[in-house]
Amino acid sequence: MSGVTGATAAPGLRAHPPEVSAARARRWGSLYFAEHVLRVMKSYGWTIVMYGVGQPVAYLFAMGVGLATLVDTSSDAGFGGVSYLTFIAPALLVSAAVMAAASELTFPVMDGFKWRRIYYGPHASPLTPQQIALGQIIAVTVRFLLQSAIYFVVVALFGASPSAWGWVSILVATLTGLAFGLPLMAYAASVTQDKGQFAMVMRFIVMPLFLFSGTFFPLDTLPLTVRWIGWISPIWHGTELGRVFSYGYQEPPLLTIAHFVFLLVLTVVGWVLTKRQFIKRMAG
Repeated sequence: MSGVTGATAAPGLRAHPPEVSAARARRWGSLYFAEHVLRVMKSYGWTIVMYGVGQPVAYLFAMGVGLATLVDTSSDAGFGGVSYLTFIAPALLVSAAVMAAASELTFPVMDGFKWRRIYYGPHASPLTPQQIALGQIIAVTVRFLLQSAIYFVVVALFGASPSAWGWVSILVATLTGLAFGLPLMAYAASVTQDKGQFAMVMRFIVMPLFLFSGTFFPLDTLPLTVRWIGWISPIWHGTELGRVFSYGYQEPPLLTIAHFVFLLVLTVVGWVLTKRQFIKRMAG
């Protein structure tokens, strides 16, 4: 007897015809590339959790629980009528998304063009530069959403988001990450030689924005010499929006709209510049 009695042969796998695969790539190419980026992220998932969530939670304990005991007892006026912990929680949520953007949209983008050149393989298929760029953005947006949701749960457990609309701060943090990250992504796509540019971005752009954007104290308590940093900072605009939804921070409605428009305009401009830069790099 030859073969195994009772065994049935599995049906053979068949590939799609080239024209079908090409049509699917043209239609769903961004999602295909996003899946690839997410699978790469999965390989260092614990690093993402520890850096994207662990670090701001450590800040939350240190500043919101430790320092807050001193600030709340020494300030009768408080911070808009809420505890210091409630005041800084939206800022740390937004800042975590911006830090993640600075991590995911600098070296990984340059890596796609220069070192491992992972953008060029998909580009040899029917995927366009725009789809590849959008796929990267979709994957990073998923990271922003997940880490912001986890961090918000921690904030809620501390009772630092008393409003029923507090969950909207997850979306605000994600939008802020994109508003900061997409212009940075466009810049990263233009860099051809690593000469410490991204380290300078972290040191001279990200950190000043983090420190002077009303993160730990209201922006109007800072001197005018540094207050302007907050006015142009996505972190400040995102933080103010987050505070509106987290605990009902009182500000003029037009200012709330201005915060949203500012972040949205930065996101759209960043996408236009990124798309243009990806097309330019892959056409050469």
